[in-house]
Amino acid sequence: MAATEKDVWIGFDLGGTKMLTIAYQNDWKVLGRRRRKTRGRDGAESGVQRIITTIHRLLDECEIDSERIAGIGIGCPGPIDMNTGCILTTPNLGWDDVEIGKSLKKEFGCPVRVINDVDAGVFGEYQFGAAKDSRCAVGIFPGTGVGGGCVYEGRILQGAGVSCMEVGHTRISSSSRSSGYKLPGTVEAEGSRLTIAAEAAKAAHRGDAPYLAKTVGTDLAEIRSGALANSIANGDKVIQDLVEEAATAIGLAVVNIVHLLAPDKIVLGGGLVEAMEDLMVGTVRETARKSVMSVYRDRFDVVAAKLGDDAGVLGACAWAKQEITAREEA
Repeated sequence: MAATEKDVWIGFDLGGTKMLTIAYQNDWKVLGRRRRKTRGRDGAESGVQRIITTIHRLLDECEIDSERIAGIGIGCPGPIDMNTGCILTTPNLGWDDVEIGKSLKKEFGCPVRVINDVDAGVFGEYQFGAAKDSRCAVGIFPGTGVGGGCVYEGRILQGAGVSCMEVGHTRISSSSRSSGYKLPGTVEAEGSRLTIAAEAAKAAHRGDAPYLAKTVGTDLAEIRSGALANSIANGDKVIQDLVEEAATAIGLAVVNIVHLLAPDKIVLGGGLVEAMEDLMVGTVRETARKSVMSVYRDRFDVVAAKLGDDAGVLGACAWAKQEITAREEA
């Protein structure tokens, strides 16, 4: 009997609130997709099992035999040991030292590559989206936190076996505001959606954001990107000011990155950018260009991501395919 052709690649994006998996053929044709809630605070063990179950359900729905899987790429939040495929820590999920790579390899019997979720998103945009044909692309994705990633000449920038580019935990302000990390005044403390939502809730409570107060209230869980965008569109000027302040903080982070790496493309992604693209991208671009050294001013552009939710899944899968194929050919 002939060996089963391994012609399917699985991409997986583990987010703070959702998980998305997509099955691709070798030519990147989508065979099927499945989305579920993460439920990260239930614990790492149940979270890993939920990932495995989600992939199995996708395979069943698409009638794909697991023996056809050539490899799995998964993007996960937080620092990753890229040699062992271990999630070192995920502050927003409460997971530490989770050997997700070994678990998936054991379950599906195929090679697995684990990378940071923002690295995955940036690699997806580098290969297929807004950063295609760049020499050096840096991604910044503001959400509950602020993630960062970099692709340099086709390779994800990383440390000695560990993911890096923790842009959100770099300090850009003398503010005492904290993001839950001991260092105050960080990009995440000043520029995340959670920070905007917290200040917006105060404004709504004080009566300074009447549309937000009427439609959403002061519950942080309900003050999401779309609600902020609607609030601005309906005249809540104080909310626009808060978003611009956050985008300015991210712009200062871009200044630091430009001075360190001189990337030709800065990609902004995530729900906050999708909901208010002109405001976010425009403010970040203006802040960065007026603040960098003059020699760098016209050597980079700030753009919005193009791939939406698929960026992380596609990027994780493309990275896995690149790494696994290169190893097989070596």
